[in-house]
Amino acid sequence: MTHLPKKVEERISAGLKRFQPILTAAKARDVGESDTVVIITDMLQEIFGYDKYAEITTEHMIRGTFCDLAIELDGHIVLLIEAKAIGLELKEQFVKQAVDYAVNKGVEWVALTNGISWRVYKVVFSKPIENELVVEFDLLAMNPRKSEDLELVGLLAKEGWQKARLGDYHTQRRVLNRFTLGAVLLSDPVLEVVRREVRRLAPEVRVDVEDISQALQADVLKREVLEGEKAEAAKRSVSKAAGRALRATRPEEEPTPPDAMPDSQG
Repeated sequence: MTHLPKKVEERISAGLKRFQPILTAAKARDVGESDTVVIITDMLQEIFGYDKYAEITTEHMIRGTFCDLAIELDGHIVLLIEAKAIGLELKEQFVKQAVDYAVNKGVEWVALTNGISWRVYKVVFSKPIENELVVEFDLLAMNPRKSEDLELVGLLAKEGWQKARLGDYHTQRRVLNRFTLGAVLLSDPVLEVVRREVRRLAPEVRVDVEDISQALQADVLKREVLEGEKAEAAKRSVSKAAGRALRATRPEEEPTPPDAMPDSQG
């Protein structure tokens, strides 16, 4: 992740120090959803940097019901927030509800929170609709003096949208997940490199790419990394990337010269 500007770090740090006791007290009182939303709204301004009156709204009706909160920047909704009471555990059914809101509004990002726990999902507009958990943190566990914690919280800050930080973070997580790395290890270019290095250990032994592939799948990589929908999706992504790279390295074909025109004599 890129480092946050010092001014933003200072705001997030000060906001965490101010709101951590407030959240602890609210949880002890087991306040309801409406009071939790009030706290979340204040945090969105003081920690995350949004204008409470211009960029935080509750006015978005979706299929006859209101989404709890939405962040609107430059006339566009960038994040829908589904809020629950501070003492309520964030369950899978709440994720579906939040994603349904996002799909009906055409919004790519949704957050589910009870004020303390925050989960941010990327909505994948495929058939069927899917969602990916991208960021998860507990505000009470965040250290106001730790840069890594401030940067994690800062992914949801107003400045994060302006720098596309959340999207970049999602891309980084996606390319470094175990399914993608497993697919990369089993790709032809990597297998060729491994074969070359293995042959240096024993030049007299014949080692084929297929032998290495089978050994990796049988003894090195876990089955869960190689099987299932996510593994297949990772293989397709790696294959497409390899195809693009191959096309980019091919020399352009020389244009075929036009047929010579016959001499006009006669």
